[in-house]
Amino acid sequence: MGIKGYIKRFALAAVATGTLLTGFILVAPATSGAATPTSATWAEPPSATPNFIFPFYPGSLCSVDNVEQFQFLMYRPLYWFGQGATAAESPSLSIGETPTYSNGNTTVTVNLKSYKWSNGESVTAQDVLFFMNIYHAQKANFCGYVPNLFPDNVTNVTASGTTVTFTFNHAYNNHWILYNELSQITPLPIAWDSTSAGAAPGTGGCSSAAYGTADAACTKVYTFLANAAGYNPGNPSAANNSLSTYDTNPLWQVVDGPWKLKTFNADGLTTMVPNPSYSGPVKPTLKSFTEEPYTSDTAEFDALVGGNLSVGYVPVQDLNKGTTNPTTAGPNNPRLTNFKLGALYTFGINYFPYNFSSTGDNGVAGKIFSQLYIRQAMQTLVDQPLYIKKIFKGYAVPTYGPVPVLPSNTYASSFEKQNPYPYDPAKAKALLTSHGWKVVPNGTDTCVKPGTGSGECGAGIPKGTPLKFNEQVSTGVQTTIEEVTAEKASWATEGINVTISQASFNTVIGNAVACPNGCAWELQNWGGGWTFAPDYYPSGEDLFVLGSVADYGDYNDSTNAKLVTATDNTNVPLTTWENYLAKQLPDVWQPNQAYVLTEAQKGLSGVFPQNVFTGITPETWRWK
Repeated sequence: MGIKGYIKRFALAAVATGTLLTGFILVAPATSGAATPTSATWAEPPSATPNFIFPFYPGSLCSVDNVEQFQFLMYRPLYWFGQGATAAESPSLSIGETPTYSNGNTTVTVNLKSYKWSNGESVTAQDVLFFMNIYHAQKANFCGYVPNLFPDNVTNVTASGTTVTFTFNHAYNNHWILYNELSQITPLPIAWDSTSAGAAPGTGGCSSAAYGTADAACTKVYTFLANAAGYNPGNPSAANNSLSTYDTNPLWQVVDGPWKLKTFNADGLTTMVPNPSYSGPVKPTLKSFTEEPYTSDTAEFDALVGGNLSVGYVPVQDLNKGTTNPTTAGPNNPRLTNFKLGALYTFGINYFPYNFSSTGDNGVAGKIFSQLYIRQAMQTLVDQPLYIKKIFKGYAVPTYGPVPVLPSNTYASSFEKQNPYPYDPAKAKALLTSHGWKVVPNGTDTCVKPGTGSGECGAGIPKGTPLKFNEQVSTGVQTTIEEVTAEKASWATEGINVTISQASFNTVIGNAVACPNGCAWELQNWGGGWTFAPDYYPSGEDLFVLGSVADYGDYNDSTNAKLVTATDNTNVPLTTWENYLAKQLPDVWQPNQAYVLTEAQKGLSGVFPQNVFTGITPETWRWK
């Protein structure tokens, strides 16, 4: 669920680790003679729990479970995206007013609304400068970073009262500036500007420094905050040993969002209470809000049927009938008559990356993936329409390229809405045999004609190389496993041998790191693709430009890079770029299933429409 981009990674990403806990809070709708409930309980996605609280997150922790469904409840971003069921920016929920542009669109001015931190201080332009100074010093540790773009393209940031001014190195697409640059900012409280527990706010020297002049000081502040949240920049793969402190560390109690953390369990059980200082337009009426973890969708469904959830989800396999229209919910499970069903589709795409730098398959996997014909053969064996019908019961839409086709938007081209690579085993076989491979159905193909000429396997692929890969897949969602199993079987018919292993969502995305100098992973499938955040305009620089934090597979194509630059710098539409990339197949495209089939108790209003970036807003929920 999309981590986002995150997978926002709001992109997004569909699952992560968790442990089933007992002691659910029973929250039933009010009936005649019964008291109106004062709290609500929401089900976290299966095996998907928040595990990072600091709103400056590296690619390995860039998931919707951490950002939209956890951090945003406490720490509001400068701009809020998702207006109704659309991907538009929401002026009413944004801290920043609509930006103004001057000096040939190189100067961008943002005025802030009157917001307060829970410690009584105002949210000011200095809080934005604090974030930008951290970003300048630690850009490689932020999920939204793309080399030569934000913040590299910012020559100055000044703060005065509630006005912050950005100076860019040249003019850019104004829509892109708002949706993909300013969108990344979360104001940070001056209370966090320190380098040790108990130190006076501001003593770190980062928030008050002129933009970009205090990298050493800001690095010390960042290191302190990241470690307090359980991420060690010096050892990124180390286990998070700070989860148990989230609800007691005074750092994380300074919030400007509608909620404050009351309790947090390392297994994901989270309880929040209203922030009485919240300055936003919608104040919570619930006295508490709880996020419940589940190890599987089956365990969550049992809790839902038992009445232990206010808002949860029904697994596709537990619906007797599907839908013929992905945007319209079909019949609900007859055991859930007390709930309203609604499908949520993220503004995202579903894919999993090839590792173009992989040293797997005896050091040759990356070389194999670099051959377009290999990617074409694999894609023509992914039967998206069949999976949508049989596995997802109609609750999915195809992914044929880098831009979402649903929710409805003006970005997706007519070409991308079609299928450039329809299911065709005969074509897949022909692609392989015509490029020097001996095809062994339900066995393992081998390269018999090495070389770079016509009819040969391609650069760096020796004779006898097997077409054999490892794919790590996240656990917890039955439909994901069914889809992966179907893909494996389909590839096997033409001798593409893929070995599947399973791990938690956090493990899968943690292993899917870019490694330009080479590493062993070949295919990493976290089951949810990408939700476009913290860059909300799907212009491609996050996922498909070499050096970007979220270019997990080290995809590198010069034509693609030039086309992406054109979409960022000018008002040229995405069409030429997205059509090109749809043909180039930088990833394995898969159906984008409904992120969740939400079940909300009928006595609870404000749950629908759902945010297309997976954000939850329990402050809008009202019991009747």
